[in-house]
Amino acid sequence: MPPSIRPILLPPAHRLLSRQIFQISPFLLPCLHTHQHQPQRAASILSSLSDNPGAYNKKIRRGRGPSSGKGKTSGRGHKGQKQHGKVPFGFNGGQTKDEDTNPIRGLNNRTANFVVDMTPLNLDRVQNWINQGRIDPSRPITIKELGDSRCINPSNVGDGIKLLARGADKISHPLNIVVSRASKAAISAVESAGGSVLTRYYTPFSIRRIMQGKTDPINSLQSQPSTYAATVRMPNFTSSAGATATEGAAGAVVVEEPRSQSETAQEEEQGEGEGEGIISAVGRNEKMVVWQNRLPDPVSRKAIEYYRDPAHRGYLSYQVGQGQGPSLFFKTPRAPGELASASASNNSSTASATTPTKSSKKGQAAANRVW
Repeated sequence: MPPSIRPILLPPAHRLLSRQIFQISPFLLPCLHTHQHQPQRAASILSSLSDNPGAYNKKIRRGRGPSSGKGKTSGRGHKGQKQHGKVPFGFNGGQTKDEDTNPIRGLNNRTANFVVDMTPLNLDRVQNWINQGRIDPSRPITIKELGDSRCINPSNVGDGIKLLARGADKISHPLNIVVSRASKAAISAVESAGGSVLTRYYTPFSIRRIMQGKTDPINSLQSQPSTYAATVRMPNFTSSAGATATEGAAGAVVVEEPRSQSETAQEEEQGEGEGEGIISAVGRNEKMVVWQNRLPDPVSRKAIEYYRDPAHRGYLSYQVGQGQGPSLFFKTPRAPGELASASASNNSSTASATTPTKSSKKGQAAANRVW
């Protein structure tokens, strides 16, 4: 119990003031009592403590009269096993269960967690947004630009965006699009118009960070460093002092590094022929953006092989050498003529070239595996 301030017993105040023995501070005046001390009750909040409204549900009191709504039968109804005791779920009194007689028929997708949910995006919609001036075709069109212009719903993108070819004949600008996936017809339509398509890996979390301006929408650790050196190109600036850092978008830091004109001209010449217009190398007299979060790269075999495939215009296709395939398990199969010549050269010392045996087929299959 909190302690109470004990009153100070002194002679009447007018006698003290007349004698002028000492001067009393104003905050002690309420404590002065000229009569006998009256008992006081200390203030306490323990009796008034309560939880926030709606923090818990009131307990249902059953069998407490009809006004409660749960009186008499307490909500169990009249008679029967369900009132007198407990019944297992789906129990029909010994009769065959309904889930056995009428099961759920049709497709039962047990791999729903592994299905990729892509948001479709057709070329006619992108061209319509460009005609309205809501998208700048001279800059790379990424998920960030599509979400900011409301070409897609930024809060319901799913696992990424897939570019489709509806309205391919309406394209009137060379587009540089960066999406998650793209159909063959969409890729051919964009490239025939002088543009380019780049597919890269995204996750739902990374898409949310891109929409917030905290993650680079294109570059990651495994991106090609020479072609995709930077995502954002900003106006040139002049500075005689050293490098400075300023705050840009939410979570991004813009680092300014002054460079000489010779270095700038050399890097701009190198960046003209790379990237086919998607992103060119950043000049020395431009601002580099340091993002708060890093864009992830694929870790599953299926995703890695998809973005290693040059036919999909994947951003990891630069890792595939000449004569190799995107697969991580199988080697690129050789032509039938090469296989016949190789087998003939191996069997020339032992026997003449005949139909391949079972062991030779197994050896050829093993030779096509990487590990």
